[in-house]
Amino acid sequence: MMTIKVCIGSACHLKGSYNVINSFQQLSEEYGVTEQVEIDAIFCLGCCTEAVSVKIDNGCVQSVSPATVRNFFVTKVLPEVKSYQTVP
Repeated sequence: MMTIKVCIGSACHLKGSYNVINSFQQLSEEYGVTEQVEIDAIFCLGCCTEAVSVKIDNGCVQSVSPATVRNFFVTKVLPEVKSYQTVP
């Protein structure tokens, strides 16, 4: 299972972290991957100037906005989910 961590600290909250979380949840349902993707709200990923901070599993912290969340999901999340599905 993939874990997407979304910062809900002050800077990220002001930049729309709850909208990003809601979008991730909707996209997970839309693409039928709710069983493979867990979305966690956490405090501070240490990249406040790059808000909204998002981390997939133990990967790098990346900046996502409500406007870019769909592109992020399609280009970063879905390919990883597919790779989890092909591992025996």
